[in-house]
Amino acid sequence: MAIQDVPGSMGTSASIILRLGQAIFSVASLLFMSLGVDFYNYTAFCFLVIVMGLVIPWSFTLALLDGYSILVQCPVRQLGILLVIVIGDWVLSILTLAAASSTAAIVNLLFQADDSFCPPKYCSRYLISAMLAFLSWFFSVASSLFNLWVLPSL
Repeated sequence: MAIQDVPGSMGTSASIILRLGQAIFSVASLLFMSLGVDFYNYTAFCFLVIVMGLVIPWSFTLALLDGYSILVQCPVRQLGILLVIVIGDWVLSILTLAAASSTAAIVNLLFQADDSFCPPKYCSRYLISAMLAFLSWFFSVASSLFNLWVLPSL
């Protein structure tokens, strides 16, 4: 199976959709988390903000690379470049899953605690941020799996 036959691998229209979805959900997650004034009081929330801050430029840059590859009709076929992309995707996927999971766990704990720890208005924003981070992780892991699938054919 050739590289262009694998939908979702670098240089395909499905890949640019995955990258843009990853970037959009990361930006939305970051915005919902940042709207709360006290997110910095919890380490898990700060971790989510940092990870989303890393995911946004990574996915946007790779979306631009996908767009360029589609425009010139020359997908990325160099082993070194694709290996860096796969490793970067896996690292950010693991970090995104860890940040989303820890944020969801803290939000669950705060929902069960007294309202003095987290007002419902802010806790619901944090919960939405965690859900958006999980959606970003889904796009990220899908993209990394497609690129990992292509890697042995090089």
